[in-house]
Amino acid sequence: MSILDQRKLIESIHPFELLNPMTMDNLMKKIDIAYYPKETLLISKNLPSIAFYIIIKGSVKEMIDGEIHTLFNAGDSFDADALIYEKANGDFIVEEDLICYEIKKEDFIDLMQDKSVQGYFLKDFITRHQHLKNYSSQSELTPFLISRVSDIFLHKACIVDEKETIFAALKKQKELKTNVIIVRSKDALGIVTDTNLRERVLLEGISIEDEIGKIATPNLITIEKSDFLFNALLLMTQNEIKRVVVIDGDEIVGVLEQLDLLSYFANHSHLIAVQIDKAQKLDDLKALGGDFKNLIVSLRAKGVKVRYITKLLSSLNEKIYKKLFDMCVDKSLQKDCALILMGSEGREEQTIKSDQDNALVIRDGIDVELYREPMEELNRNLLELGFPKCSGDVMVSNEFWRRDVSSYRSLIDKWTYDMSDDSVQNLSIFLDSKCVAGDCSLLKELRTHLHNNFYARDDVLAHIAKAILNFDTPLSIFSGFVIEKEHNNRLDLKKGGIFALVHGVRTLSLKHSIDATNTIERIKELNNVGVIDKTFATELIESFDTLSSIRLKAMLEAKNIEESNYINPKNLEKIERDLLKDSFKIINKFKKFMSFHFHLNMVS
Repeated sequence: MSILDQRKLIESIHPFELLNPMTMDNLMKKIDIAYYPKETLLISKNLPSIAFYIIIKGSVKEMIDGEIHTLFNAGDSFDADALIYEKANGDFIVEEDLICYEIKKEDFIDLMQDKSVQGYFLKDFITRHQHLKNYSSQSELTPFLISRVSDIFLHKACIVDEKETIFAALKKQKELKTNVIIVRSKDALGIVTDTNLRERVLLEGISIEDEIGKIATPNLITIEKSDFLFNALLLMTQNEIKRVVVIDGDEIVGVLEQLDLLSYFANHSHLIAVQIDKAQKLDDLKALGGDFKNLIVSLRAKGVKVRYITKLLSSLNEKIYKKLFDMCVDKSLQKDCALILMGSEGREEQTIKSDQDNALVIRDGIDVELYREPMEELNRNLLELGFPKCSGDVMVSNEFWRRDVSSYRSLIDKWTYDMSDDSVQNLSIFLDSKCVAGDCSLLKELRTHLHNNFYARDDVLAHIAKAILNFDTPLSIFSGFVIEKEHNNRLDLKKGGIFALVHGVRTLSLKHSIDATNTIERIKELNNVGVIDKTFATELIESFDTLSSIRLKAMLEAKNIEESNYINPKNLEKIERDLLKDSFKIINKFKKFMSFHFHLNMVS
């Protein structure tokens, strides 16, 4: 291996790539290459570590209490903790003949003087996990952080002299179609907004023939055209203003509006919302089809967390449902029903359009048949807009999911006491329900009934919770990924990780009468009521974020929905693989917690 290859390998291990060139040059001179045959004991509780190891070829197993805890392979490194704290939790034994780089203990300790190295290796699981995620996304954040004010659209500036009359200034503003008037005095600039006009002219009675300078707000806040957009955002946030005036030296070149700045960041998400609101017919909504995927790609590229992307997308999807509801359901019928979303839509965790999960709750005493045609039309429209048909037919077009309150009450009672596989599945779907149109008190009444049914019913809850054990976490006892040959050597993110976390948290929330539907909000509430501690809650949230982020990437690349849950770990960056392994370990920890909490070993 050449010196260049050696350096490339070292720099591929975070956080060594953050070292400055001189420090890296010195480190490369001190690194040794070593060989150890199989079964060599490198580190143990009684054998202090002498180096930080980076594997070139072969593997090393970490044994804790007689069991393999982790298996390290080519490209992996270990064990900083043994050097820093001068103790090891287990035995590190060569599994396959080992060729590795060694950074001697004293050299590694010297490296710890570098804050970036020190800050990484001294962190706990949660902080280190977040550190890796931040590092993984920092290059994606760069385009937004380095964008200049000159890169964005600026509104024309309406500039008038302070002696100009209010009437003349308003006339000029109308001609230029601007939102504000900039007032120039001898040695300063001021601004007149709608607020100034409303409070000073309409409420205080100042004449429109008076000078505009009389109502202007002084000390105009400006920003240089060459400055960063991020600084413009800070200016607006810190000063609680909606716009800044852009200058180039002493010249005013335009006005930057907050709405445009946020639009630049979110790829015009607010414009999508406006277009939905203005839609008059189905074709108007169809025209937005490509905007949603572009929005997801843009936000993800800018490093926005998946949880915020899904909330934004859920908000926009809800607007579509409400618009279709208004188009399909007569006004006289809207007040006697509630349109609800379930599954990932109800949890606000949907990104790329997934299977529909929706239902209609109708007020008692109202003829259910009145809603047949409107709901069938709504379903057809959703299909035309690209919302796929639910494979389980959980849709408003199915009369099973279109019934009155009393009928849903009976159905909930059946699910609660039946406990068949279908009942557990339907109950889980309904637990994630969220009202998006109509009279939402109808759903609230049913959710209260549902929670009352499960009061002190730990036996039934345990039966529901056991579903988290239906699928194995795709991580071996050697901390390697377990792939499925029938799926082209890929693993299933949803079954292997996301399902257990979502369903387990949902079941705990049902037991403790938590009404939130979003998984992260549920985790926070479980921490608030003392079911899980803050550290475990944070681990679960970080793991859910990681799994969701990797799944979103797979969704964007997949040809169809069925393939979107499968990923090949080999196609991930090393940092992503490390994050995924950490997340799966937390999923296994959560499964053990659930098994203990609900005594699942006793559930048949």
